[in-house]
Amino acid sequence: MDTSNRQGEQGPVPFRSSRFFCVSGEWYFTTREGFDSGPFATRNRAETGLKRFLHVVRLLPAPERLY
Repeated sequence: MDTSNRQGEQGPVPFRSSRFFCVSGEWYFTTREGFDSGPFATRNRAETGLKRFLHVVRLLPAPERLY
């Protein structure tokens, strides 16, 4: 769990949970917007999937970004 403020945040650090979860042996990641992606065979693959997702989001023009 992240114990530091994100860029632009001030005050107490809000509760944050892991972006990764496992259901019936299959791994998923979730975004801040509530989008779940998966299944992945392993947590490592889910982490790679999240990195790819974030890379694509960063390539979008600012008005089209999810956050």
